[in-house]
Amino acid sequence: MVDYRKLNFTAPDRTVEVPLTRLDIVELGDFTIARVVHQPGWRWSLHVKPLVGGDWCRARHIGAVVSGRGGIVFSDGTSVEVQAGDAMDLPPLHDAWVIGEEPLVQIEFTGTNTFLGSAAVPWLATLLFTDIVDSTPRATQLGDPAWQELLGHHFRTTRAILDRFHGSEVTTTGDGILATFDLPARAVGAASALIEAANRAGLHVRAGIHVGQVHRVGEDVRGVAVHEAARIMAAAAPDEVLVSEAAHLFLTELPLVDKGLHALKGLEGQRRLFAVAAQSRSPADDLAGA
Repeated sequence: MVDYRKLNFTAPDRTVEVPLTRLDIVELGDFTIARVVHQPGWRWSLHVKPLVGGDWCRARHIGAVVSGRGGIVFSDGTSVEVQAGDAMDLPPLHDAWVIGEEPLVQIEFTGTNTFLGSAAVPWLATLLFTDIVDSTPRATQLGDPAWQELLGHHFRTTRAILDRFHGSEVTTTGDGILATFDLPARAVGAASALIEAANRAGLHVRAGIHVGQVHRVGEDVRGVAVHEAARIMAAAAPDEVLVSEAAHLFLTELPLVDKGLHALKGLEGQRRLFAVAAQSRSPADDLAGA
């Protein structure tokens, strides 16, 4: 039997997005092949260097240009241009950029993982999304100055709680926050403490927790798991912490209430969600140190 294998970039084994670049990657035996699309304005030293470090790209790129034009300068000062139809073997220690207003599309047979560095490595993270309930009516009621003062206090308190429970802030989301944790129990403790603190300030917060694979892009995290965590948070009631089934697997010692199957916007199928029971919603020290 002939050992024949075929994959398609429209259904890649994985997709990695870094600033102004998308890589659709397929694995064929020992070969990693990528379709790389750099958008106009992209330059390695501006958009990839902050992710992987170093003064020059250390990848050896062997591949072909499908469309667009690119410029390359090497560490010795040599510079070249590539365009549609060019096959190339670019040695390490170079900078590269897109020329013109058309995306630079390439097929690469060597260099993808070196080019991406740590951004190519999936990371299993515990994700916590929070949001203030009915923030717009409350802001209208208080007026901008008072609301901004209250919101600032909320975020300062949130960051102190994240520090206590060993969480890392990823970004703020208007009236909420996205954070990562190494353990779901710590995320539950942080969410519970955050709700209690918000209640003392006259606010109500919802929270969603999920465990899934993400990719780090600079200080940000990307992946379907991030979208799922956000949808879980959106399904929570005021002052409720909802966790996914994946997170539930790590929380066997906490009393959780089965909330049944939920259809989450933008995601296929239904997801079983669990609520953190009220009696376990105390930010106990054992959760902070779990």
